[in-house]
Amino acid sequence: MANKVNQVYLDYAATTPMAEEAFEAMLPYFREEFGNPSSLHRFGQRAEAALEEARETVARHLNCDVEEVIFTSGGTESDNLALRGCALARQRQNGANHILISAVEHHAVSHTAEQLAHHFGFEVETLPVDSQGMVSPEEVRKRIRPETALVSIIYANNEIGTINRIDEIGKICREEGIPFHTDAVQATAYLPLDVNRLNIDLLSLGAHKFYGPKGIGVLYLRKDTPFISLQTGGGQEWGRRSGTPNVPYIVGMSAALKFVKAHQDLWKNTLVRLRDRLIEEVLAEIPNSQLTGHRTQRLPNHASFVFEGVESQRLVALLDNEGFACSSASACKTGNPSPSAVLLALGLPRELAMGSLRVTLGKDTSEEDLDGFIRCLKSVIARLRR
Repeated sequence: MANKVNQVYLDYAATTPMAEEAFEAMLPYFREEFGNPSSLHRFGQRAEAALEEARETVARHLNCDVEEVIFTSGGTESDNLALRGCALARQRQNGANHILISAVEHHAVSHTAEQLAHHFGFEVETLPVDSQGMVSPEEVRKRIRPETALVSIIYANNEIGTINRIDEIGKICREEGIPFHTDAVQATAYLPLDVNRLNIDLLSLGAHKFYGPKGIGVLYLRKDTPFISLQTGGGQEWGRRSGTPNVPYIVGMSAALKFVKAHQDLWKNTLVRLRDRLIEEVLAEIPNSQLTGHRTQRLPNHASFVFEGVESQRLVALLDNEGFACSSASACKTGNPSPSAVLLALGLPRELAMGSLRVTLGKDTSEEDLDGFIRCLKSVIARLRR
């Protein structure tokens, strides 16, 4: 069994280690600068200044106005807030009761849409994807109706890494006058996030996916997009999400955003090379293996596979024992394993979908890490098949 101190982390899509820059930026706001930004005295004013400086950083990254940046507790809340706030406002505004999502959305979107259907009378229509997990913009155009409340399509999928043509989908929605939301939680560290070029009305971010702290995120909400606040109280965030702001975490998220912006181009070049090497060697050296997701239109750090004759939870456990932390793309519960809905949406047989593995790289991944991982993966899969 490997020494856990030396374990290689290959699960950056689940969470990322916090950047030193983010950690250092947060520290003063836990003790020295502890004021409530709603207070009028100097303690509060300094906290408010830090809050608004962070908001300006996010706004610059998204190419939007500061009033369009809403701080939340993370990507899940941002997705929830986007769908509920916009759909309910559109329903009240003009009776719109149709929600269009893809078959490969994160549960924060798909389960929220289901709840809107069950409790608020919405009809949820699920867009199909191709065998690589991509949504066709023309399919979106065909399925939009006059009563569509909003469209929500994930930017880059967390399980299979496929990147959707968000700009084209957003343009179609804009032409039809339908608000468009995208879950960009996985995209932040690697892909463009100019909301104007991408034709986005609502966008979700979560800081712990880009080397920031857990428990903080952003909802971008374009001006004049119909929206009902779901959290009332003191009127913070222009009344759209009340509650005392988490100043230390907001400051940390802002620092992490600056950090990834400064390194984005370098990481993309390095990670694409490592990712492609990993994909090529796994497919060439492990029989009955298959890549899931698009071969090239995928996140720079993301590789995902299915292996015939292998059960993914056992595979992940054995890799962990050997010193490599990866994840399964399937959502398995103890005693009741079930394949991922995303993998089934690609048309994979249920049994094959149970043999999934997601390997996601990050800023600290090395060639040596991959050397050891590929050797280990070949050995573990051979053992499981025996």
